[in-house]
Amino acid sequence: MCQNCLVKTIHSVNSHFGWDNSIEPTARVAPGAMLEFCCRDSSNGFFTPQSTVSDVTQVPFDTINPVTGPIFVEGAEPGDVLKITLDSFKPSGFGWTANIPGFGLLADQFTDPALVLWHYDKLALSPAAFSTFAKVPLKPFAGTIGLAPALAGLHSVVPPRRVGGNLDIRDLSAGTTLYLPVEVSGALLSIGDTHAAQGDGEVCGTAIESAMDVVVKLDLIKNTPLATPRFSTPGPVTRHLDGAGYEAFTGIGPDLMQAARQAVSNTIDWLCREHHMPAEQAYMLCSVCGDLRISEIVDLPNWVVSFYFPKIVFA
Repeated sequence: MCQNCLVKTIHSVNSHFGWDNSIEPTARVAPGAMLEFCCRDSSNGFFTPQSTVSDVTQVPFDTINPVTGPIFVEGAEPGDVLKITLDSFKPSGFGWTANIPGFGLLADQFTDPALVLWHYDKLALSPAAFSTFAKVPLKPFAGTIGLAPALAGLHSVVPPRRVGGNLDIRDLSAGTTLYLPVEVSGALLSIGDTHAAQGDGEVCGTAIESAMDVVVKLDLIKNTPLATPRFSTPGPVTRHLDGAGYEAFTGIGPDLMQAARQAVSNTIDWLCREHHMPAEQAYMLCSVCGDLRISEIVDLPNWVVSFYFPKIVFA
């Protein structure tokens, strides 16, 4: 964290459950400001260390994915870009992963609720135990970072948008700079849905969902067209997973979604067979540490999607 910067704290009581450009800003800041967002987990604190799998079907969906904010950035106008430098994360040490019926890449295959509770070292961030099966390397990041859209009214936080939102990009971690197109005066930035770890794709629909504080620096780039979000990383992005190599499984066909489903299903089958894991446990483990990648998208009529499962979780 910047040692000589004045950091303003935005407490989680200042949270909302949808994008709406009429929401009153909780703070107004000038470009160059550093802010600490206190973020709740995506269940809004519904899951606790005492939760059981029976709680999964009781999640109140009208209060999921709270985001802290919004913040009005002085001078920000439509056509500008808000530059958000992710300075640091302060994880809580508790998290959860769930299979929520009806949600996730393989929702038709996994119809029953499942829940994993995580307890991890919030200072050392050493790999977190996944029951007795594995240990998952951690990489804290904010799943949802977004600005208010120009379109009037209340809009769900769940789908990502041109102005950001629920991007679920694992590499929006400490040191990364995110650029978002501004659509309304003041930009109206909010942050939430913080994760201790996630695989690219978040295939079961949840990561290691974990409350934490996020420190960011805000800057403004005037009169610069930007079609969709972009980001810049400070260095390599998968070193926490790369150390022992991968087992990779493919899906091949004319439909990228079906190929992705096939690649993940093949991985789950392997985990069940080789590591004697229940299928729903394998599915959730894939979601928090495995990566979906498009390996080939030019050789008509079939495309190749690969799912990379890191061997380090079993080391």
